[in-house]
Amino acid sequence: MAVLAVICIVGGFLALLNPFGATVFAVTLAGWVFLIQGVIQVIHAFRVRDWSGFIWSLGIGVLSLLVGVVLVADPLAGAIPLTLLVAVLFLATGVAKTMFALALRPASGWVWVLASGLVSVVLGVMILAGLPATATTILGLLLGIELVSNGVLFLFVALGLRRIGS
Repeated sequence: MAVLAVICIVGGFLALLNPFGATVFAVTLAGWVFLIQGVIQVIHAFRVRDWSGFIWSLGIGVLSLLVGVVLVADPLAGAIPLTLLVAVLFLATGVAKTMFALALRPASGWVWVLASGLVSVVLGVMILAGLPATATTILGLLLGIELVSNGVLFLFVALGLRRIGS
């Protein structure tokens, strides 16, 4: 666990030092995931040709293949739609967390849920406001922050496990 923590922290700081490179990496990785998923989906579609959902399964597979090819061939072009998707996800989760917080209002701690929701909404708006200029770096910055955050978490878990074991 400690090794994973160090890998995440180092990778996160590298991403923060070069958010453009990290964005290209993240988009290319997403492209490969779409390609692999597309191949698996197309193979699956032809294995169940008699199924009523064959056309849908094949269509989703072909679409995934096309998205994968575009993202791998030109990661910078793919950065804009992926950044837009991230912004929309921030907005959607922010609104959901805000509504959840208001439903929790009499309970203790509801303010923290509200704060988290508002932060997500603000981040979504900031990302949308910066498009398309921010598309070349925002995914890399978010990846770096996520890796450092996970690395710190894994470090604390590793230290906690070490204490439990002794």
